[in-house]
Amino acid sequence: MRNFILETHFAKWEFSAKHHLTASDAQSLTIRQLLDLADNPSLSIDDVYLGYTETFGAPTLRTAIAATYDNMTADNILCFAGAEEGVYTAMRVLLKKDDHAIVAVPNYQAAETIPLDICEVTGVPLHADNHWRMDLDELRRAIKPNTKLVSINFPNNPTGAIMPADDYRELIALCRKHGLYLFSDEVYRLVELDESKRIDQAADVYEKALSLNVMSKAYGLPGLRIGWIASQDKDVLLKMERYKHYLSICNSAPSERLAEIALGVKDKILQRTRALLQHNATLLDNFFADYPDLFDWQRPDGSCIAYLPFKGRGDVENFCKTLVEESGVLLLPASIYHSELIEAPDNYFRIGFGRQNLEEGLDAFREFIDRKHNEL
Repeated sequence: MRNFILETHFAKWEFSAKHHLTASDAQSLTIRQLLDLADNPSLSIDDVYLGYTETFGAPTLRTAIAATYDNMTADNILCFAGAEEGVYTAMRVLLKKDDHAIVAVPNYQAAETIPLDICEVTGVPLHADNHWRMDLDELRRAIKPNTKLVSINFPNNPTGAIMPADDYRELIALCRKHGLYLFSDEVYRLVELDESKRIDQAADVYEKALSLNVMSKAYGLPGLRIGWIASQDKDVLLKMERYKHYLSICNSAPSERLAEIALGVKDKILQRTRALLQHNATLLDNFFADYPDLFDWQRPDGSCIAYLPFKGRGDVENFCKTLVEESGVLLLPASIYHSELIEAPDNYFRIGFGRQNLEEGLDAFREFIDRKHNEL
């Protein structure tokens, strides 16, 4: 497999940089904070049996997950050790060497590198000059007789863009017409900055869709390592369950219980997350408004990350490198989102705004810009 560029970059900087301004998750909780928020003695962590769990996931957890969909039951849910295992398993099960896949670009790297390790892949761009909108005519032209799967991610990582609802319905109709699987990464759903732009979960509305989600992003609980795929296609779920036997086998029992507890108070957690995102988005509005010559800021549709161009004299790679080395402010430059499929914008960087204490990082960011402004 190819080097996972993002994780390699994070291995160097994620826990050493003083100001992590490119985190992709919302502010997390301690176990005590979660239990206090839940205040439900019937779901205790103390009595969790530390043996193997069911490969599909605990029935009560899958029931709680299914309740987050409109048309799913526990039998439509397969749990994984985080979202990444779900991506890997789905691509390995659905794709064979003679198949063809279509992937939206830019994307989370695994969305294209795992299929590329299996079969032919075509990239379809999200257009930066049109609010990162996909041209469905380009997607239509990319379909081949052996096309098996279309992979999308909305709200998108890294742009935060959401596909317009009419486009989304047209995409599903196109997949249905050609009998294509639709792999839909929905890990940022429910934290849209404009809730009117929220789109349906693919598994609810299309019989050959696989909806990926996780406790890590909108719920801010990445340490649980609990992800899942929802689908109406139970045969595919069974094949993925059998593939999982070669990977994690099953999830952590304490994590499953804690995820169930969290989903029991999901409205409280999401309300907390949404309030923080709105507060932090306003901070970014004000910050970037002070530097229109360097940045072109637009609020994303959803998620807790944004992707914006650096308009300074140098390149964005050197800008981000100097920023973290001299001021401890970590951003993700465009090289992290390099695509082997098509040319992707090379002057952008990702900033995250889902965590507390954003002000401290922005103060350090501002000090760097003001000190270096004549050079930028």
